[in-house]
Amino acid sequence: MRKVYLVGAGPGDPDLITVKGLKAIQQADVILYDRLVNAELLNYAKKDAELVYCGKRPGHHSFNQEAINHLLCKFANQGKIVTRLKGGDPFIFGRGGEEAEALAKKQIPFEIVPGITSGAAAPAYAGIPLTHRDYGSNVAFVAGVTKRDENLDEYWARFSKVDTLCIYMGVKNLPIICEQLIKHGKDTSTPIALVHWGTTDKQQTVTGTLATICERASSLENPSLIIVGEVVRLREQLQWFEKLKVYNDVNAITG
Repeated sequence: MRKVYLVGAGPGDPDLITVKGLKAIQQADVILYDRLVNAELLNYAKKDAELVYCGKRPGHHSFNQEAINHLLCKFANQGKIVTRLKGGDPFIFGRGGEEAEALAKKQIPFEIVPGITSGAAAPAYAGIPLTHRDYGSNVAFVAGVTKRDENLDEYWARFSKVDTLCIYMGVKNLPIICEQLIKHGKDTSTPIALVHWGTTDKQQTVTGTLATICERASSLENPSLIIVGEVVRLREQLQWFEKLKVYNDVNAITG
């Protein structure tokens, strides 16, 4: 029976896939997967499953969104079980809503399988709690890119009073983001962190302030999550992932 699963594969660590997401991978006839999906998860697919790479990176798309929507409908109309495997969560900056709309218009049965978004996981692996009684009681997930006709001042002014910001897709615009947040009320000493390839063995975290981070993080590229707020101060005490990696590396050497 035809069906499409829109599955969140999590932020990178393959162990963070949900049980339901794993089941959707295992039963799929076709899997359309993104660049940020850990390739290890594809090992759980059926031997005869068709794997279609739909990866996107800035300036380079294997397929545009319309083509992906078309493929989902095409494979489903062939009577296949299709799993659309997306990094993080499909409904948080994952365009899962657009894909669900396309399926709904064609009256194709679909199911949403939430995943762990990088906005929650990357800070946790970096030792940064998004909320804390002493540092911040509210958080916003924000796109670091805006529509071409969007007013930057209006866009960033609405976030200037939020305690903690998790900014996706913002590395290229980091100088503009810092400038805008300072312009609209954030102090230049506000802590900020960038977490590159969060939850994976390539994870790298750089911290600073709104005044210093552009210079400190100049070598970091996408994918990186930006966290702004007083909660970033807790990383110095709570960073655990890097220590765990060092511990594991030492054990591997010493046996």
